[in-house]
Amino acid sequence: MDYLTGKHISRRTLLKGMGASVGLPLLDAMVPAARPMATTEAGRAADSTRLVCIENVHGAAGCNDLGASLGLWAPKEEGKNFDLSLSSMNPLDPYRKYLTIVSDTDSRMADAFSPGEIGGDHFRTTAVFLTQSHPKQTQGSDVFAGPSFDQLYAQHVGDATPIPSMQLTIENVDQAGGCAYGYSCVYTDTISWASATQPLPMIRDPRAVFEQLFGAGGTPEQRAERLATDRSILDWVMGEMSGLRRDLGPADRHRLDLYTTNIRELEQRIQRIEAQNSSGEERQIPEAPVGVPDDFGEHVRLMFDLQVLAFMADATRVFSFKMGRDASPRVYPESGSDSPYHAASHHGGREERIRDFAKINTYHVSMLPYFLDRLADVSEGDSTLLDKTMVMYGSAMADSNLHNHIRCPLFFVGGANGLLEGENHIRATAGTPMANVMLSTLHKLGLDHLETFGNSTGTFSL
Repeated sequence: MDYLTGKHISRRTLLKGMGASVGLPLLDAMVPAARPMATTEAGRAADSTRLVCIENVHGAAGCNDLGASLGLWAPKEEGKNFDLSLSSMNPLDPYRKYLTIVSDTDSRMADAFSPGEIGGDHFRTTAVFLTQSHPKQTQGSDVFAGPSFDQLYAQHVGDATPIPSMQLTIENVDQAGGCAYGYSCVYTDTISWASATQPLPMIRDPRAVFEQLFGAGGTPEQRAERLATDRSILDWVMGEMSGLRRDLGPADRHRLDLYTTNIRELEQRIQRIEAQNSSGEERQIPEAPVGVPDDFGEHVRLMFDLQVLAFMADATRVFSFKMGRDASPRVYPESGSDSPYHAASHHGGREERIRDFAKINTYHVSMLPYFLDRLADVSEGDSTLLDKTMVMYGSAMADSNLHNHIRCPLFFVGGANGLLEGENHIRATAGTPMANVMLSTLHKLGLDHLETFGNSTGTFSL
């Protein structure tokens, strides 16, 4: 232990001032002398598996027959020796030892169960992804789906953190009432459900996420004063920060300095975006809040950086992240395709258009290595945040041209505290529900008591 006073501080220590509350990264000073870290509050927190669930709408180009034959999503090889060179998952090849691909599972709860539901696949799919439950067709407030994968885990571990879970999104989700085909907009607005009747709101604005993590406390006047100045949120807690640093050893001071530098840099990026979007210049996304970047990649990176900071401070261990909205017309020029997202997904089965859609899929997956790099840069004890994080990425839609839900995209990446072997491609038997994979994953995450999840028919060997 490297704490000069010989005492230890709590893992739940917060630096407070002017309504700001800043948690701390894991420090040597949080481990009592002569005690193994695993037996301490700090050690148990550090060893907890962090979970990030990412939905990417519209399925994948490799989920129809032609795309599958071309290997545009699932690699043709099973086991460890899979080739991602043709796949939209190719950007993850440097992280293949952390990658588990599960191919050919179905999300049939997103199917139309009655003639009146036909055509509403886009308005069911998002609600189905993490619940694997069939949404009730309603435009009113009597919505009904199921508890979601992320929220079951949050209920299992969330009482150990200040924030049980956080739900983030990239696109507009602030609609109300009915959307189309008799479905409430809430079904497309969130992937997280605390219960079958309780959908959870998602946050689009990075400033709102930052405030929830570090500055939600205090009075409205204090929050307004903080936002009205150019000072960092760290300035409001500098008195307590200075006192803490004096009592820390050199290694802990270095960790604390890196952490606060990351907070300050992220805060400055948010401030620059807000200044740019308030300058009066024409915006690409005029309806977006002032803190939302017009650039998709910049927005995603900000959201990933916020998740890393939250994990460092152990503010929460569970995130859900919705990277798109069903039927989105957004264009991603950096992908190499100039087709609007939804239009690209309706490729008509033509090879050139399938390959064009695959460019967008590849671009979306290419956002993840930035996040994985950032997690790998953060050491906690004898390992890194990447070693302790499970990222699940997928969709309840498969071939979006047909709006079907057979052979859906799904993969896991991250060390997940050794819960998944990694560097593995597992091809499911035809007709296997994606819910089986999620049930077995929940068992690995410690929810052994669950007998079923969604429309599961059994467990799945991972």
